Amino acid sequence: MNQHPVTLTRIVPEDWQAVHTWACLPEACRFQPWGPNTEEETRVFVTAAAGAWSSTPRLRFAHVARLGDDAVGMGELHIRNRRHGQGEISYVVHPRVWGRGIGTEIGRLLLAYGFAELGLHRIHATCDPRNTGSSRVLNKLGMTYEGHLRHTARIRDGWRDSLVFSVLEEEWGARDAAARAW
Repeated sequence: MNQHPVTLTRIVPEDWQAVHTWACLPEACRFQPWGPNTEEETRVFVTAAAGAWSSTPRLRFAHVARLGDDAVGMGELHIRNRRHGQGEISYVVHPRVWGRGIGTEIGRLLLAYGFAELGLHRIHATCDPRNTGSSRVLNKLGMTYEGHLRHTARIRDGWRDSLVFSVLEEEWGARDAAARAW
């Protein structure tokens, strides 16, 4: 496993170069409607993500994932409906560290933040059905598979379907309590 624990830090405009190390890679964005990014596209994205921390109301919480000082990915939590306590998580991991549990840890940290700090009731995530690594991450997080949505995004190779997963605050709380008992 990881020598250092994964930490999430608020994204800042100066993170654009670190983010670009994966945002420019075709394999990192294969199942996404963005990328591979130019440097300017990454700068614009990171500037907007960093600026969202100052928005009122705050609906987007973007973080850089780090192993020690090394930026290895990022994760975001979006408030989709504040009144109904609905949020969505997303994450990306640098391909050089795939298979090391980093996506799962990013997801765990985002879910904990959404439930404990933001008081959300339900958090969901989606992934392309071909992205088996991401499906495994969402299952490991204890999220429930809810269904298969057709043609949710146009990406480079055509229309992309999405698998939908979610977890409710009481499910997360019970899971968290069981983990603390060990």
